[in-house]
Amino acid sequence: MKTVRMTIDVQNPMAKPVGRMDAARVDATTEADIAKHKAADDAEAMQDAAKFARRVRRRLGFSQAEFAERIDVSLDTIRNWEQGKRCPTGAAKALLKVLDKAPEAALAALH
Repeated sequence: MKTVRMTIDVQNPMAKPVGRMDAARVDATTEADIAKHKAADDAEAMQDAAKFARRVRRRLGFSQAEFAERIDVSLDTIRNWEQGKRCPTGAAKALLKVLDKAPEAALAALH
């Protein structure tokens, strides 16, 4: 990554340095455009969470039913996570992270 040092003249706030932002494009962005991009970002995040949940389960070598039983959640919850319909949050998200990093310890603690 390239570092660029700039100085700003505090006496003349209008003399700010020119950046790489396309002001015309920013000004032309509508609320509908912003909503569309937000929805796309949210959908991508859900798919990332789904891939993570699926990867953790597969690394442990469990079927969806076995995984649901071992971590004490419903089978529907596991399916919803892996299909990207729901996203694990709070304690479930933390548990998946622990299962990913220290599976033996996490499974021992759950049993």
